[in-house]
Amino acid sequence: MQISEMRALRIFYTQRHLFNPKRRIPISPSPIISFQSHQNPKISRHFRSTYNLRTQELASLDADCPSSGSDSNSPDAETNSSTRRTWTVFDTEGIPYSDRQESGLRRGAEKNEVSVNKGYGSAGKLRSGGGYGQASSNSGFARGRKKGKKKVHWVCSECGHSEGQWWGACRECNTVGSMKQFSEGESGNDGSRVSGFEVSDNVVRSWFPEKSTEVQPLRLTDVNRGVNQMNWRIPLHGHFGSEVARVLGGGLVPGSLVLVGGDPGAGKSTMLLQIAAIIAEGHDIGGSSPVLYVSGEESVEQIGNRADRLRIETEDLFLYSSTDIEEILGQVHLLSPRALVVDSIQTVYLKGVVGSAGGLQQVKECTSALLRFAKKTNIPVFLIGHVTKSGDIAGPRVLEHIVDAVLYMEGEKQSSHRLLRSVKNRFGSTDELGIFEMSQMGLQVVSNPSELFLSEQNSDSEILAGLAVTVIMDGSRSFLLEIQALCVSGSTFSKQVNGVPPNRADMIISVLMKQAGLKLKDSGIFLNVVSGVTLAETAGDLAVAAAICSSFLEFPIPSGIAFIAEIGLGGELRMVPRMEKRVHTLAKLGYKKCIVPKKAATSLATLGFEGMKIEIVGCKNLKEVINTVFV
Repeated sequence: MQISEMRALRIFYTQRHLFNPKRRIPISPSPIISFQSHQNPKISRHFRSTYNLRTQELASLDADCPSSGSDSNSPDAETNSSTRRTWTVFDTEGIPYSDRQESGLRRGAEKNEVSVNKGYGSAGKLRSGGGYGQASSNSGFARGRKKGKKKVHWVCSECGHSEGQWWGACRECNTVGSMKQFSEGESGNDGSRVSGFEVSDNVVRSWFPEKSTEVQPLRLTDVNRGVNQMNWRIPLHGHFGSEVARVLGGGLVPGSLVLVGGDPGAGKSTMLLQIAAIIAEGHDIGGSSPVLYVSGEESVEQIGNRADRLRIETEDLFLYSSTDIEEILGQVHLLSPRALVVDSIQTVYLKGVVGSAGGLQQVKECTSALLRFAKKTNIPVFLIGHVTKSGDIAGPRVLEHIVDAVLYMEGEKQSSHRLLRSVKNRFGSTDELGIFEMSQMGLQVVSNPSELFLSEQNSDSEILAGLAVTVIMDGSRSFLLEIQALCVSGSTFSKQVNGVPPNRADMIISVLMKQAGLKLKDSGIFLNVVSGVTLAETAGDLAVAAAICSSFLEFPIPSGIAFIAEIGLGGELRMVPRMEKRVHTLAKLGYKKCIVPKKAATSLATLGFEGMKIEIVGCKNLKEVINTVFV
């Protein structure tokens, strides 16, 4: 016998009871079938057949509707005549799951409603009054998706970066353990969420009662008609005010929202207190005007103590300590100030907005409320923002997109000088730079910022060997930098660089060895930029090369000589932008000679620098520079 025939014979033998029509398995009216898991014996399932219950129910329906039941050709008759079998799921206590669900959700419902569940996690069918419909449940195994499910974010507490899932370290600032869970749920007493626009509109509505439908689009010519651009901005008088106005683009724009960031202790609060005092004095309008300074970090007495140290004596500068945006805007309504200062945006909050002060949603909604307020009332608003470890402004990135201008104050702890940069400015250039010096009287303007990074020089001294001067541009400002070089023959250190990009330094050293013929292979080279400044542009390449040559040849560079040029791989000198402004800065400071590329010397000769007592020397390559300076 073959294997296939043996398999067929075995199948017929095991299923032989199916070929005997007289032997049928009896089905009881309501048998209970139990299933128990072998892996977890405590969990069991019971199923009961409702065949007879279903048959009786259909028979009662046919009795109520004899006309439809007499029609044997109708589809309903065919459906009723067919046999159906349904199942009800029981738990370990013998109670149906459908009864357990309905007992908690529909107490006191009618008894003729029958719940029939098809299986785990699926929707059941409800029968009521002879009709069938789809039903859903909110608990138990027949539970579907929750209604009003909250959206969960993971937000970095340091930089405000948001992710959809948890990470051990922030992927933006790489801070470990800073990801916090944040849920956007419904808030407020009535369950509705509160936005910053709603709060600002409620405050401003009492000032401007006209409806939004009355505001019509205006032509550009109608908007600019009668507006004097010279008097449109709010001027800031004095040396300090002129330096801040320079960074803002010429003055403070009415209705603008300005964000000021910086490291702790850089002088943000001091600067804004001085700005508030200048606006309150009202030199441009011939009289004083109220200005409100709100602080959520300091008390009124602490702010007043700092104002006494700065010798601010104006009577129209009002101080207020609060962290509630609605309360702050309410006080502004009563005072009607010319400007508003909020210190800081991370300390204020809006009632009804989820999260604490400084959180992602709070910072966004508070900034939106102040933006709406500034645009509606035409009152400029200053905001102070905290920064993270990486130097970025804390909070969501959208904060910098909402405001009109972002100013950043820089300053080293060991230095008294402060730099005010414009990172974003919708009403001016971002190339401007303000330079201040912190003193007991507050921030003071530096009289000659070009000499800020220069050290005291001793003319014709041996210490000038390896020292060269160059001019760099930061925005529209020009600064003189000193670059130091030290060449030590037989040193164990091949190269040490401070303030110069390492790749740029390697390229300049290689060009000097190849194109100029200097034997620098066996010498240790040390480069340093005085005052800790980083040389970011290529205009200082020639000064770096000149400093290395001076130290290697032990030939001091004469005082009064500066170097401005970029070096190519062939040793040639290349042009750099804004050459005329750099040379003009050297002429004002009394420098006698400037080494520039040959092409730049030709173009500068037509600008009239001959009368400024500075000699402009043009060179084609490094060999000509060495022959001009060191021979």
